[in-house]
Amino acid sequence: MRKLFGTDGIRGTANTFPMTAELAVMIGAAVGRHFRNERGGVHRVVIGKDTRLSGYMFENALTAGLTSTGMNVLLLGPVPTPAVGLLTPSMRADLGIMISASHNPADDNGIKFFGPDGFKLSDAVEAEIEALVEAGVRPAQPHNIGRARRVDDGRFRYQERVKSTLPNGLRLDGMKVVVDCANGAAYRAAPEVLWELGAEVIPLGVAPDGLNINDGCGSTKPQTAAEAVVRHGADVGLCLDGDADRIILIDETGQVADGDQIMALLAARWAAEDRLRGGALVATVMSNLGLERFLEGRGLRLERSRVGDRYVVEAMRAGGYNLGGEQSGHIVMTDFATTGDGLMAGLQFLCEMVRTGASASSLTRSFEPVPQLLKNVRYGDGQQPLEDVRVKAAIAEAEGTLVGKGRLLIRKSGTEPLIRVMAECEDETLLLQVVDGIVAEVSAATA
Repeated sequence: MRKLFGTDGIRGTANTFPMTAELAVMIGAAVGRHFRNERGGVHRVVIGKDTRLSGYMFENALTAGLTSTGMNVLLLGPVPTPAVGLLTPSMRADLGIMISASHNPADDNGIKFFGPDGFKLSDAVEAEIEALVEAGVRPAQPHNIGRARRVDDGRFRYQERVKSTLPNGLRLDGMKVVVDCANGAAYRAAPEVLWELGAEVIPLGVAPDGLNINDGCGSTKPQTAAEAVVRHGADVGLCLDGDADRIILIDETGQVADGDQIMALLAARWAAEDRLRGGALVATVMSNLGLERFLEGRGLRLERSRVGDRYVVEAMRAGGYNLGGEQSGHIVMTDFATTGDGLMAGLQFLCEMVRTGASASSLTRSFEPVPQLLKNVRYGDGQQPLEDVRVKAAIAEAEGTLVGKGRLLIRKSGTEPLIRVMAECEDETLLLQVVDGIVAEVSAATA
């Protein structure tokens, strides 16, 4: 079993295993050795980060480990995660690294890895890297130690790529847009792109201080943006998370729309234009049953994957699909990018507003969601609540109750020590009863 890697790279509280400077040096050396062994010639790695205070520490620690194995390091500074996916192949690098804990609080941090093709690493490669960390890595000879330097224009390269995904000549003139950057990686890129395209921009979460990323703002806390949309009479609000690989939309009335609604809109539009490859959308087991019914009504399919945008992308590549994502707001468009890109997805939505002349509210209500309830239970180190006999019995009973009426999903989070209990059912009273019953048993098992 993997000890370091979770759903999306390595993640945890800074200065606590596995997110320590010492281990970051070892991880840098391990990935450096792995990718040096894979390819010949000059060896490069690009490193981006979000705005967390601990990013400085991990940037330096990873650089030390990587250069010790002969990798040359190109430091991008604060950029969105999808910028690393874009710039890794563009700069002919062997590896891309993003230092970020995404939507997590500022005290957390993480390390995400991209291969030379710009896509996230597979489980198999991550397992090989873990083995190298455990076994230790032979350093390079003194004359083969790598170099490190800053790359000043990485953000601008990314911004131009994002704008290029829109039709030539399309402008956002006359559109008032609230953009909440979560005091994160896109705090400069997102407002600049929108302004360059002609929008009147109302920026929120654009004053990072190292400690305020995702703090009461961004895609997981869209209330601030919703209030700003209504207060300023804006046409739409775009809420990004700390590393800008996901988005939540706010319509002109202040109502929130999640990734399922964005995917429904894009899938229907792309299918009408014969652009939706395979006649299918890839989403995770968390996506609403209403999305599945919406697609079926248009002769399209919903292919479900494990939770995590990395697994969505793997399913897309395996099936030859070009659109996928998560309810949480990761939207993956492999015609344009190698991973979820919140800003790019937001621009695609704005493009639909311009093309149709429709309001945000009419475009974010493609289907009526089936009532869904998700509750989380935190557990401690070493605890295995899903192995508890009473928890298993409660789950089995709930599954029997929901047969023909809805569905149930119980899983461990891949990024936090949480048990996620999710159910869908048209009968909201039954829905609450089922979820609360399981939550009570899981809580008792963790007490």
